[in-house]
Amino acid sequence: MSRTRYTRRLPAAVLAAGLALAVSACGGEAADSAAPVTAASAAQLDPNADLSKQSITISVWEGYTPEDLPQRIKDNLKTTLKVTEHATNEDIMAKLTSGADTGLDVAFVSGQYAQALNEAGLLEQLSPELIPNLANLYPEAKELSYDKGNVFSVPYTWGTTGICYRTDLMKTAPTSWNDLLDPPAEAVKKVTMMTTERWLALPAIKALGYSVNTRSDEELAKVKAKLEEAKSKLLKYEDVTFGDMLKSGEAVMVEAWDGWCPTTEKNIEFVVPKEGSDLWVDTMVVLKSSKNKEAGHAFINYILDPKVHSWAAENILYKVPNKAAMDAMNPKLKAENAPLQMTPSDLLKGESIIDLGEDSAKFTRLATEVTAKQ
Repeated sequence: MSRTRYTRRLPAAVLAAGLALAVSACGGEAADSAAPVTAASAAQLDPNADLSKQSITISVWEGYTPEDLPQRIKDNLKTTLKVTEHATNEDIMAKLTSGADTGLDVAFVSGQYAQALNEAGLLEQLSPELIPNLANLYPEAKELSYDKGNVFSVPYTWGTTGICYRTDLMKTAPTSWNDLLDPPAEAVKKVTMMTTERWLALPAIKALGYSVNTRSDEELAKVKAKLEEAKSKLLKYEDVTFGDMLKSGEAVMVEAWDGWCPTTEKNIEFVVPKEGSDLWVDTMVVLKSSKNKEAGHAFINYILDPKVHSWAAENILYKVPNKAAMDAMNPKLKAENAPLQMTPSDLLKGESIIDLGEDSAKFTRLATEVTAKQ
């Protein structure tokens, strides 16, 4: 079962290099106040295009699609698929915004990055008639704040962030982000938090009652102070191996993306704190520079087939925003993984992370300063 780890880092390096991907979104407001979609009109695509005369090149995280996907695409779409990989959102953002011809047709990026790419004019507005399997998506998957109506992106996986903990090594189950930031005696120096900028800040942001998309210098100063207070009781900042640390008992409580909490293990559970959390989404987008747009649409449509899309839920243990796919997945596996049982309405209680443009640098600076001298 593939459990590849990757990060959803903000494109700080891209911004530092002067690549302007700013969007006019207002932090601290409701999700539906995010920047309006500004994609150009969809190209006139041929629904009867001969896909055998086209090819598809995608960029995706390692282990995020089936290994035999190229053969499946060849068998079902009669076209050739080339899979390239990126390690982080930052990597693919730098590549896509470099101005060079990447040769890519479809890219997998997280929602706020799709938003930034769209604002930069780099994405093709989707032609829904070429993606009939959009009908398999939950209605809630069409109400995501960074792209309402799936105008330029199609969600592939979605989830939230919370606390993953050892029930046998904690006297009381955590219910609040404050339990992570100021842990009980049995958890002191046995707690981990994430290093990735937006997620490092998340526990303190929510504990203080702020928006995950805050731009306020005053609020971020208070977030920084709360995070620095927590450092003395922290084991380490860790994005990759916290699950293994829980299994060994080195850690008893960690900040975790839901799909990375090893709830199949005895005595390990996942909880979304009472103050609330985020809603993250990984998406598929068609690049405006693609010369194979019909094939790109056909690829996305194929992924949305329930028998195909359910692979992601069963192999990387992330929920997919595809009702038919979730219904088609192994019921035993779902029963053994509490995060897989979360409903779309549960997820939408979380606050969607949106791109903050140049203000992303505030989170980069915060993370750098907080993690220094750990």
